Amino acid sequence: MSETVKTGHPKGLWVLFGTEMWERFNFYGMRAILTLFMVNSLRMQEADAAIIYGGFLGLCYLTPMLGGFIADRFFGNRNCILLGGVMMAIGQFLLFTSASVFGANLSLANTLMWLALGIIIFGNGFFKPNISSMVGSLYPKQEKTKLDTAFTIFYMGINLGALFSQWLCPLIGDVKDAGGVRDIHAFKWGFLAAGIAMVIGTAVFYFLKNKYVVTPEGKPIGGLPSKNEADDYEEGESQKAVFSQKALVGAVIAFIGLGLLFHFVVGQNLIYSIIYASGLSLAGLIISDSSLTKVERDRIFVIYIVAFFVIFFWAAFEQAGSSLTFIADNQTDRTFLFGWKMPASMVQIFNGLFVVILAVPFSMLWDKLRASGKEPISPMKQAFGLAFIALSYFIIAFNVKDLGNSGLLAIKWLILLYFIQTLGELCLSPIGLSLVGKLSPKRFASLLYGVFFLSNAAGYALAGTLGSILPPTGDKYIAAEKQNIDLRAILDEKKVADGAELFALAKLNLAKVDNDKAKELKLDVEKKIKNITEFKSQKEIAKKDKKEFVSKFTATDTTFTAKELDIIKENKIISATYPNFAGFKIKTLYEFFMVFVVLCGLASVILILLVPKLKKMMHGVR
Repeated sequence: MSETVKTGHPKGLWVLFGTEMWERFNFYGMRAILTLFMVNSLRMQEADAAIIYGGFLGLCYLTPMLGGFIADRFFGNRNCILLGGVMMAIGQFLLFTSASVFGANLSLANTLMWLALGIIIFGNGFFKPNISSMVGSLYPKQEKTKLDTAFTIFYMGINLGALFSQWLCPLIGDVKDAGGVRDIHAFKWGFLAAGIAMVIGTAVFYFLKNKYVVTPEGKPIGGLPSKNEADDYEEGESQKAVFSQKALVGAVIAFIGLGLLFHFVVGQNLIYSIIYASGLSLAGLIISDSSLTKVERDRIFVIYIVAFFVIFFWAAFEQAGSSLTFIADNQTDRTFLFGWKMPASMVQIFNGLFVVILAVPFSMLWDKLRASGKEPISPMKQAFGLAFIALSYFIIAFNVKDLGNSGLLAIKWLILLYFIQTLGELCLSPIGLSLVGKLSPKRFASLLYGVFFLSNAAGYALAGTLGSILPPTGDKYIAAEKQNIDLRAILDEKKVADGAELFALAKLNLAKVDNDKAKELKLDVEKKIKNITEFKSQKEIAKKDKKEFVSKFTATDTTFTAKELDIIKENKIISATYPNFAGFKIKTLYEFFMVFVVLCGLASVILILLVPKLKKMMHGVR
C-alpha cells in the first residue's frame, strides 16, 4: 500500500507538489520579466510584446494536447514529464544566452529568444498534462471525493514556486539604479535562476518517483501505456478510443477550415488561429468516439462548456505578465515598505502570496461545505471565479479614471486587484483540474486534460489580443514631450504629425511601422531604427567598460533625409493611433479595464444560468 501522510493524502502527492513547484518557479520567474526584456533589451513595442506573450502562453497550453496524446499512446506520463523538464531547462538557458548577447548582436539575440520560447513550448506540452493526470491517479475510486482538496493542495505548490520566483527573478533580473534607469543587461540572471530551478524540479521527480508515485496497491503510476493495468478502469468502461477514418479526416478538414476562418475572416494571426482551430477540432474528434456511452458523452460536454467560459477568465487574469506589468512599470507609484520601490515585474508576486495564504483555508471551506451538503458544484464555483475577476477590474477601473497623463496609480490598488483575482483563481483553476479528473473516461484522461488546457491556450491568445489594446500610459506622453511632440494631439487627430515627428515616435516605440508599404517605396525604416538602437547600445557598452567608442555606422545609417521623411508622412508608413477593439478606440485605462469587466461579468452570469442543466449532465458527479 502506498504511504500516506496525516492529511490522508498519498505521499506521492507531495512529490508531484515539489516537482510542480520547481517547474512553476521556472515558468513564472521567466514570465515575470519576459515582456520587459522584449521591450527594453530587444526594443519591441509593448503591443507586439503582448501579442508574442499571449501567443507563447497559448502555445504552451496547446502542446499539452500533443504531450497528453504521446503519453497515453507511447511514452507514458513519467517519461514525458522528464523529457519536458529537460527541454524547459534548455529553453531557459537559451534565454539566458539571448539576454547576454543582445548588446553586441541584436539579431542573434532575437533568434535565440524565438528558439528558446519554441523549446519551452514543447517542453511544457510534455510536462503539464501528465503531472496533472498523475495527481488524479493517486487516489482509489472510493476516494475521488478528495480530488478538490488534493488539487487545491497541488495548486498551492504551483503558487509557492510562483511566489518564490516572482521575488527572486525580478530582484536579480529587473534592476534599476537610484535614478530609475533600468540595467537592461541584468535580465539574464533571472532567466538563469529559472533554468536552475527546472533542473532541480526534474531531479526531484526522477529520484523520488519510484518510491512514492504509486497506486494505493504500490503499483507505479504513469508507466508505459502497454503496462497499464486493466483494473484501473471502471467496470464496463472501454479501454481504447474508437475513431473512424471518417472522423479523423473530418477533424483534419475542420482544423484547416477553422484555421482559415480565424485567420482571414476574424483577422487573428497564424498562431492564434492554430490555437483556436486546434481546440475546436480536437473537441469534435473526441466526442465522435463511437465507444462513448451517453453518460460519458454528457460529462465530456460539461468539460467543454466549462472550458469555454474559462477562456474569459484567463484572458483577464493573464494581463499580469503584459499590460498590468507595463502599467506597474510606467504609471504606478511602486513605493512599498520603508520607502523601497518594488520592481515592476515583482508586483505579480502578490497573486502567488495570496494563493499560498488562502489555498488551505479554501480547501477547508470546500471540505466543510461538502460535509454539510452545501458545497456548490464545480461549474458554480467557476462562475464565482469569473465574478471575482470582473469585480477586480471594476474596482481598479474607477481608480484610474482620473489619473490623466501624469498621475500615478497607488500600488495598493494593484495589490487589491491581485487579492480579488486570487479569490477567483482558487474558485476556478484547481476546481477545473479536479472536474476534468472526475468526469474524464480513463482512456481519455491525459488527452482531456490537454483539451482543458486548450481553453487556457485560447484564453492566453485572447489575453495577448486584449493586452495589445493597452492605450498609451503616462510615460509615453512624457517621452514624446521631451522630443517636443504633443502625442495627445496627434492621437486625438487634432494635429497632423510631420515625417520627423513620426520617425521620432517610431524610435521611441510609440508608433507602428508598416513594413510592407515601406519596402514598396524602398525605405527600410526598421533597419534605420535598429541601427540607431545598436549604435546607442554599443556606446553604452563602451562607456561601461571604459573603452573608446568606435561606431560601425555612418551618418546615413542612422538618419533619414528630409525627402525620405516627407515620403514617410505622405504615405503613412509610420502611424500613431489609439488601439482599437471591436470597432471602438481605447483611449484611457478606464476604458481598457472596463473591457474585462464586461467580458467576465457576462460570462459569469451566463454560466450561473447554465448550472442546473450542467448538474444533470454530470450524472451524479459533484
